[in-house]
Amino acid sequence: MLIRSLTLATLMAFTGPLLAADNRGPLEQDLGKFRPLIVIAPSSIDPTQVKLKKDLEDPANKQLFTERSMVLYTVNYTNIGTAGQRDGKDLGAQDTNALIRALKLGAGAGTKVILVGKDGEKKVEKTVPPDTLDLAEFFAAVDKMPVAEKEAAAPAEPQPAAPAAGKAGAKPGKTTKPAAPKPLDD
Repeated sequence: MLIRSLTLATLMAFTGPLLAADNRGPLEQDLGKFRPLIVIAPSSIDPTQVKLKKDLEDPANKQLFTERSMVLYTVNYTNIGTAGQRDGKDLGAQDTNALIRALKLGAGAGTKVILVGKDGEKKVEKTVPPDTLDLAEFFAAVDKMPVAEKEAAAPAEPQPAAPAAGKAGAKPGKTTKPAAPKPLDD
């Protein structure tokens, strides 16, 4: 019985980190699809976070935000732990911690506001104070991004199907079956 327990414990010790590494964080899930705008604040009533949310309620800003494929992440850290949200929906503790780890932030005072591109790289990082927060700066940063980054997740337009090259003398609307694959010789 002891040997079985030790074997199981050893197996879990080696496979646990591999299984944990398989859990994709929220930034990896947004890669190529969205541009995350992340606010890391000491509380949900932080003036910077409140101002940003109020600015995003303005219909013009909201439209500009969605046109640029942006999503808002908020992370609030308190004495009892961290709480994260993505566009107002709660993130689990694992996803919130994965988000913080992915940003590789150093220690610092103030509220951090970070724009991440579709390519997963930080594009703009501000600490308020001493910096100021202006949503137009983030929109301008997205507009300045290279075309390749902007098109990273642009949906590919469906290509019209090319007419099948049939056998000589075959009817134009009729397609032929592809030849069966040859068996491999060992």
